[in-house]
Amino acid sequence: MKANKMCAILGNEHEYNGLLPLTANRPLSTLYFDCKYRIMDFALSSAVNANIRTVYMILNEGRFKSVFDHLGGGREWGLDSIGSYQYLGFYQDILRKKAEGKPYFSDMIGFLKKSKSEYTVFFGNKMLCNVDLRSILDVHQAHDSKITVVFKRVPKEKIAPDDCILTLEDDNRVKQTDIFSELDEASDLYNLSMSIFLVKTDWLIDLLHKGQNAGAPASVQELLNREMTRTNTRAYEYTGYLSNIYDIKSYYDANMDMLDPEHFNTLLFSSQRVITRTKNEVATHFYDSSDVNSSQFATGCVIKGKVDRSLVSRRTTIEEGARVKDSVIMSNAQIKRGAKLQYAILDKNVEVEAGVTIQGTPENPVVITKDSHIVADIYGGEN
Repeated sequence: MKANKMCAILGNEHEYNGLLPLTANRPLSTLYFDCKYRIMDFALSSAVNANIRTVYMILNEGRFKSVFDHLGGGREWGLDSIGSYQYLGFYQDILRKKAEGKPYFSDMIGFLKKSKSEYTVFFGNKMLCNVDLRSILDVHQAHDSKITVVFKRVPKEKIAPDDCILTLEDDNRVKQTDIFSELDEASDLYNLSMSIFLVKTDWLIDLLHKGQNAGAPASVQELLNREMTRTNTRAYEYTGYLSNIYDIKSYYDANMDMLDPEHFNTLLFSSQRVITRTKNEVATHFYDSSDVNSSQFATGCVIKGKVDRSLVSRRTTIEEGARVKDSVIMSNAQIKRGAKLQYAILDKNVEVEAGVTIQGTPENPVVITKDSHIVADIYGGEN
């Protein structure tokens, strides 16, 4: 596919209190995933795999440092090449302009015009998936729809209260949309909108012009959700791996899913490559005293203790006699001799003193905040 046929808008402004304290100082999209990735890698990679080099990213004010730290100059995703174009906008700036009666989508409209792209794809920030945008574009063109929305059939336990649920005609045209929490009828499976939309760029520019003149929602995702029942919208069914990240439990489960080879290979080793920022580090070193089962490790770790069904990020040390089970460990953790962890999520730079126990449950993993120094036992709560 030639460059500039599509551009992308990444909506990173949507946040969930259910993910606190992990998102206290970072956006949802930069949460660690599977030891070395960030959630935003999957939307960016889907875009790059479709030869998209023109990206507009919507961020929240005061919550962008980790985005810049991870993206750098965009080299890994080809966003630093000649002809590529990145633009960062702030959601609060859109809200301010709307409150002042100014054209609040003007920056986005300027980006879309400058991109010279025939089509635009919009990504929300919490659906962890690996989509083939070229296939979605083929369907969009074949049916000459105004909007093509990506969906997946999922059980109710995989849906957030504010998620958009689609009711479809037999030919996959969107008949009705509902907020999940407002639905009365129970069902085994629901058509969950994945907040991925493909539209013609000229049509989107016109929609944004009309929307800001009529006081439409400042969120592009909300605007497109509303528009699905007002115009010809076709739904594209995604059948690959999906995790919907909206609370601690869903985040924990998504990481633990990667210990299942089928989920791991479907998400990370399909024909669609997943790109993340590379770091040149030494390999993880496993001492003779280590005992490792069904776990994954990033680079630079030192493992002397026992690790079972866990995911361990870069530069973590697990000392001899320590036991880590059913846990997600972010980078630079220090787990000292005799410490015991089960059903725990450790944010960056956590130090667990010798002999300390951290014990959660599968339904309520214990979350240890960034830079914590744990010197006493913790059972079933958050630090």
